[in-house]
Amino acid sequence: MHLRKRVLVTGGAGFLGSFLCERLLQEHCDVICVDNFYTGTKRNILHLLDNPYFELVRHDITFPLYVEVDEIYNLACPASPVHYQNDPVQTTKVNVHGSINMLGLAKRLKAKILQASTSEVYGDPTVHPQTEDYWGNVNSIGIRSCYDEGKRCAETLFFDYYRQHQVNIRVVRIFNTYGPRMHPNDGRVVSNFIAQALTARDITVFGQGCQTRSFCYVDDLIEGLIRMMNGPDEFTGPVNMGNPNEFTILELAQKIIALTGSPSKIVFKPLPQDDPIQRQPNISLARQRLGWEPQTQLEEGLRRTIAYFKTIL
Repeated sequence: MHLRKRVLVTGGAGFLGSFLCERLLQEHCDVICVDNFYTGTKRNILHLLDNPYFELVRHDITFPLYVEVDEIYNLACPASPVHYQNDPVQTTKVNVHGSINMLGLAKRLKAKILQASTSEVYGDPTVHPQTEDYWGNVNSIGIRSCYDEGKRCAETLFFDYYRQHQVNIRVVRIFNTYGPRMHPNDGRVVSNFIAQALTARDITVFGQGCQTRSFCYVDDLIEGLIRMMNGPDEFTGPVNMGNPNEFTILELAQKIIALTGSPSKIVFKPLPQDDPIQRQPNISLARQRLGWEPQTQLEEGLRRTIAYFKTIL
């Protein structure tokens, strides 16, 4: 009799994936972590390798995978502009072929499958804050399209497999998440600013720094993913997950300088193409259906993240 739930996490050696693997092991699951190490790193999961209930498989999900599991968390995809623009064709492939392969696996096994979608499906939103019924404002031929449209297509596939093959799906739209194990060179604002502050370099703010972002600490996000997977089958989503507290980029830079005690100065540069001006989730649906909302305040989360960056820089 197999008592432990067997769970597959694609992208399991990545920033979010490694925390999810850790949490699932705490919940007494058998975890198969699948990663091709394009952006994930072994350092994120080294401490799990000795656990007899943890298994690491080096594999690219754009090729089929044959394993037996009860649940699949599909997190595989480069998630920062630096990485997804470096190989845009592969980024689209992992979203499309990868989703088809994982959905096919879920269909064969009658397993539950969760898709880590993104707030990027809203593009540069004309509605603020964004609710799940907003269809988005996306450039289909821009330099970020491989990610935005790739993730949008993945959502399409998930809902088509749900309607056509009755696959048990869940779709979560993840807004900016930060924390330890973020890639130091991924071009994201939190990791950029912390790395710049700790090495006493200028902190580069694009535009006037008045564009806003909402920052969710990784532990809160993982809690949301688990609740969604364990939630009622009829609740497929899509559901927004992120922190609704909105900060300007300039405020973030100032907070990080204060917390690190850095001598760094703030310098301003022109805004990159298709960079959204506002990004804030409406999380009413997650609150209502999953009883979920973030618990970690920005300052506390930043402290933990800075402590991690000190160990790797």
